[in-house]
Amino acid sequence: MMIPELWLLLFFGAFAGVLSGLLGIGGGIVIVPFLVWHFTALGFQEDLIMIMAVGTSLATILFTALSSSWAHHQRGMIDWSTVKRLSPGLLIGSSFGAVAANLLPTLWFKIIFGGFLLIVAYRMVRKPQRESLKETHQRQHQGHQGIAIGGLSALLGIGGGTLSVPYLMHCGIPVHRAIGTSAALGFPIALAGSATYVALGLDRITLPPGSLGLIYLPAVLGISLTSVPFAPLGAALAHRWPTKRLGSLFAILLAFGGMKLLYQGLQRL
Repeated sequence: MMIPELWLLLFFGAFAGVLSGLLGIGGGIVIVPFLVWHFTALGFQEDLIMIMAVGTSLATILFTALSSSWAHHQRGMIDWSTVKRLSPGLLIGSSFGAVAANLLPTLWFKIIFGGFLLIVAYRMVRKPQRESLKETHQRQHQGHQGIAIGGLSALLGIGGGTLSVPYLMHCGIPVHRAIGTSAALGFPIALAGSATYVALGLDRITLPPGSLGLIYLPAVLGISLTSVPFAPLGAALAHRWPTKRLGSLFAILLAFGGMKLLYQGLQRL
């Protein structure tokens, strides 16, 4: 790994780590676009760039989610009963999402990812629903919701926070506790998704050196070196910032990433 490349990975790792702790996301919404640019600069094959960006992003979330969730757990801001109910669905959905991602052309990958982020950003700035769902309703539907969240997260290379934070808030969980719970949900998503991306790439013979399946290990190492120690910093900030500011920051970040990827995809139509 070249020194300039390492510094770049360390910087984005720190950024992703802060976002993970601050917003309950795995950092994939910034890591995936960065890795698409980075892998293009490294000369990766066109058909490998997007899929490896997604797989590599999930692999980094394995470590970031552990660090972020531990920081939130120490503050008592994780609803472990919800994590337990959602995790089986997340594991199943993540595996299927990775398989689906392997079948998508790069062009549509970018369009779907960009459009998805814009939709979530819009939903985050709408007037929040004041009535929470009943606990019985939550228990009945969280298995199916877990599959959906896990599938989309593995498909897009994200930790699930863009889906799980709004969903948990809709279930009546306060925003700070929803962020902490979402951070913990990122681990089963990343675990099943990463394992599937490794398996999907084992039979490919044209992968770049340093790859494990569809995961580029040098990027995982460089990003994780800083994302892990910086995630607790983001968690500390999350518990100091007011709810409205957190929601606005979340929506702005999603909209920016969505517009960029959507533009890149539509350019090739």
